[in-house]
Amino acid sequence: MDSESRKKMMKQDLKYIVEHDLPWHNLDNSTVLISGANGHLPSYMLETLLYLNDVHSKNIKIIALVRNKEKSLQYFAHHQGRKDLGFIFQDVCEPIDNSLKVDYIIHAASQASPKYYEVDPVGTLNANIVGTINLLKLAQRCNSKGFLFFSTGGVLGRIKASSIPAKETDYGYIDPIEIKSCYNQSKKMAENICASWASQYNIPITIVRPSYIYGGRMPLSDGRAFSNFISSALNNDPIHIIDGDKKTRSFCYISDATAAFFTVLLLGEPGQPYNVGVESETTISELVDEILKVATKYDSQISYSTSKTNKTVRRGSIDRSCFDITKVKSLGWSPKHSLADGIEKTLKYYGYKI
Repeated sequence: MDSESRKKMMKQDLKYIVEHDLPWHNLDNSTVLISGANGHLPSYMLETLLYLNDVHSKNIKIIALVRNKEKSLQYFAHHQGRKDLGFIFQDVCEPIDNSLKVDYIIHAASQASPKYYEVDPVGTLNANIVGTINLLKLAQRCNSKGFLFFSTGGVLGRIKASSIPAKETDYGYIDPIEIKSCYNQSKKMAENICASWASQYNIPITIVRPSYIYGGRMPLSDGRAFSNFISSALNNDPIHIIDGDKKTRSFCYISDATAAFFTVLLLGEPGQPYNVGVESETTISELVDEILKVATKYDSQISYSTSKTNKTVRRGSIDRSCFDITKVKSLGWSPKHSLADGIEKTLKYYGYKI
């Protein structure tokens, strides 16, 4: 799909997001800092803010705090020359410029792909702990109106079957010695850091715990099942399924998730975490079936194995993951895209001719 077609699909998503009945006026004439803005989820929030400026004249100043300058300038090249978008090129773990003034902070800078956790566990920890503290200090100094922290549903750990779908308080076991736990454990610590700053310094912090979010612009090389399967369907590569009927996830389309993130930022109760996802639990085998219903031209091989016979499976992998979203729904949000709809939009975004 050419760039113009992708832009058109993106605008459809952005229009859907801003049509949600939210107090968007709270963002009028504000400055919003987004850390990790290159990431799939925060980049959609950034695009939404720019769209609000274009369509609703909100006069929002967006500051993207990003580590990789070359990647960032390429990723946002279509916004080159905009006066409402600026960049700070630095690691979030480095001290933040004391002269900076911001009204809202969206902290999403983190190593988000499981394939990197064991390669760089210290870097993963630092962004979630040191980076969070740095940005909270900024929020405290600026007396910010809102601070949204991107956590993960993984902080709930291995949940008992009787507790699925899991509420925000249904905590299970996380092995603190397992290296891969660096992500979930540091996110959990960061949540406590956020709660502590909210309590001691009265900073209006809210927390989102996304389930598996997918859609256009997601990195197809991040090593996760959905990305791998979409990439295979696009390239007609073999699909290999491990524990397909055993492992489950809840898959939420990106525009639904982004609307939820803004709902929590603008309406959420300070100091509180909110699960963001869908209420349905989908097995990995069912996911592949849904993708292939749309990718009708796919004719490559599909193979199956179990974690007992496949030594490439990462230790500590969570089998079932599905969250109760009653809490975020009480704020007026609910997901509207079915898995089939989301898969079709995702494949079209990446150029699959349906």
